[in-house]
Amino acid sequence: MKVAIIGYGVVGGGVYDILKENRGGIEKRCGQSVDVKYVLDIRDFPDHPEKEIFVKDFSVVLNDPEVGVVVETMGGVRFAYEYTKAALASGKTVVTSNKELVAKHGHEFFALAKENNCRYLFEASVGGGIPVIRPLARCLAANEITDLAGIINGTTNYILTKMFRDGQSFDAALSRAQEKGYAEKDPSADVDGLDVCRKIAILASMVLGKRVDCDKIPTRGIRSITDVDVAYAEKLGCAIKLLGRAVFKDGRAAVSVGPALVPSDVPLSGIEGVYNGVLIEGNMVGRVMLYGRGAGKLPTASAVVGDIIDAVRLPDYSGEFSWIEAGDVTFDPAEVETPFFVRVKKNSFPAAKEKLGSVEVVERRGEVGFITPSMSETEVNERLSGIGGVISKMRVFH
Repeated sequence: MKVAIIGYGVVGGGVYDILKENRGGIEKRCGQSVDVKYVLDIRDFPDHPEKEIFVKDFSVVLNDPEVGVVVETMGGVRFAYEYTKAALASGKTVVTSNKELVAKHGHEFFALAKENNCRYLFEASVGGGIPVIRPLARCLAANEITDLAGIINGTTNYILTKMFRDGQSFDAALSRAQEKGYAEKDPSADVDGLDVCRKIAILASMVLGKRVDCDKIPTRGIRSITDVDVAYAEKLGCAIKLLGRAVFKDGRAAVSVGPALVPSDVPLSGIEGVYNGVLIEGNMVGRVMLYGRGAGKLPTASAVVGDIIDAVRLPDYSGEFSWIEAGDVTFDPAEVETPFFVRVKKNSFPAAKEKLGSVEVVERRGEVGFITPSMSETEVNERLSGIGGVISKMRVFH
């Protein structure tokens, strides 16, 4: 099998390295050799040991009948979309780590793969090196998935960890993440929740078999989290995590992204640094957690190469990892019942408690933080209506 890697950045370079270093084991699993015939990149690599395989014209890859798998690790949408569409139309399987492309155009590519009896595989698009897509499609196939929640962005988890462990401000923790290469110069996609939004859209689409539009998912990042929130969380025995969550009911999903208070007895609360975790609840198996490195050169490339092996062993379209366009399949996450952590000014607390009730109360510097009984956000907002002095509210994941 001949493979072409499109984009020789961090992940593309990792794919090349794994295919070379683990060549013997990969050949054994595939029953044939898997060789990189081309690497497409606009840059020159004159010192590369196989500099002769580098090309700059995608038509070279597209028109070579020996190439059976195209690995798209270039990122972005414009060229990645064009190249993916052309490759699938020519009957070549495409493997990708591009979450934005999968979330926005996956349904188109699945239909094209079916039409041309090839595959579109995307294990690396959600959890980096953590297997998530296959467990959902195969290992948990006997279950009706009822709830899915994940820490699926290493940058924000690192920032929140620094705020908790080292008492750093958001700005200081972000600067440290940028220094270590965990955050981009423009960190908006991470800290504003857009990256998590695309990933949870993919997972929810997988569960439903129908496309969840990432542009319609209520999304809030972590810029508003302060040292005061951290202090409250610590006193309540909780951590604050940026969660992508999908709650499933009657063939639809309530999907959201936002910071949540996570009690210490929930496994997600202990995931720190750049690590990720996905908690899946099935009606038969109960809760299952998948944990590991959610990003990085070799963890992400490992998931890509796993897809390559799968594609070589089973080259024909199966529909196993796919969804269709079926209109709006979501319902309002504000209708999902959970406890809420509410902060109010101290003189407003008696009225708030009377309207909302409370489970646990912490006082701090002229204000009170308390956890409500489980209720919908719609109900919380209705009960808080007319009460002055409300500072903030946050879901409690339980």
